[in-house]
Amino acid sequence: MPLRHIALALLVVAIWGFNFVIIKLSVEALPPILAAGLRFVAAALPAVLFIRPPKTQWYYVVGFGLAFGFALYGFLNLSIAWGMSAGLSSLVLQTQAFFTMALAFVVLGERPSRFQVVGALIAFAGIGVIAVERLAATAILPLGMTLLAALSWGLANVLTKKAGRVNALAFTVWGALAAPVPLIGLSLLVEGPRAVLDALANFGWADAGLIAFLAYPATLLGGAIWSWLLGRHPATVVAPFTLLVPITGLLSGYLVLGETITSMEIGGAVLVIAGLLVTVLRGRPVEPGVRLD
Repeated sequence: MPLRHIALALLVVAIWGFNFVIIKLSVEALPPILAAGLRFVAAALPAVLFIRPPKTQWYYVVGFGLAFGFALYGFLNLSIAWGMSAGLSSLVLQTQAFFTMALAFVVLGERPSRFQVVGALIAFAGIGVIAVERLAATAILPLGMTLLAALSWGLANVLTKKAGRVNALAFTVWGALAAPVPLIGLSLLVEGPRAVLDALANFGWADAGLIAFLAYPATLLGGAIWSWLLGRHPATVVAPFTLLVPITGLLSGYLVLGETITSMEIGGAVLVIAGLLVTVLRGRPVEPGVRLD
C-alpha cells in the first residue's frame, strides 16, 4: 500500500475518532435516530443535485447507504444515547475490521491469513472482557448495539468493494441519499412525532454545527476516501487501519467530555488493540490477482 494511501487512511481514522465526541453531543441535543437522519440529509442534499450517480449497479449504492447510514448510525447513535461512552464506542466499533474479514471471505473470497485469524480471536477476547464489565454495570444492551453497528459497517465495506472502482465521492453522496427516509421514519415511529417536531422547532446554530461536522468531514470526506481506498485494495488490508480510531476516540472523549473507563475496560481495550496490531503488522491477505500499488 503506497505511503500516500496510508496517509489518507490515517486522516480518515483521525476524523472518525473525534466523530464519536460529536455523536455524543448530538444525541444529547437531539433524539438520537433523528440526529442520524439529519446527518444524512445534510450529506446527501444538495450534493446529489451536482454530482452524477456512480457508474455501478444501483443496488450496491442503495445497499451501502442502508448499511452505512441507516443500520450503522441507527445502532451507534442509540447505543451512545443509552449509555455507551464516546471513547468506548470508538473502541468496540473497530471490531468492524474482523466482521469485514469474515464477510469478505464469504462474499469476495478474500482469505485472511493465520495472523489475521489470531488477531481477530485476541480482539474478540477483549470485547468479551468489556462485555463482562458492561454486564456488571447493566449496560450490555448498548454494547450489543455497538457490535451490531460494527457488523453493519463490515457489510458496508464489502458492498463498497463489490461496487468496484467507482467515483468515491459520488458513491458516498448517492449512498447517503438512501439513509434519511428510513431513519426519519424510524425516528417518528420510535421517538414520536412530538419529540421530532420539538427538536426541529428548537434547532439552533449549535445543533447545525454538530450536524455539519457529522455530514461533511465525518461522512462525505471520510466516507469518500474510505470508499476510494476500498476500491483499490483488498478489504482485509484497508479495514484494519481503523486501529487508530480508538486512540483518537478515547483521547477526544477524555479531553472534551471528561470520560473515564474502568481498569477492566482498559484491559479489554488493550486486547482489542493487540489483536488489531497482529492483523496490521503480520497479516498477509491471500487474494491472487489483486495489485497493491
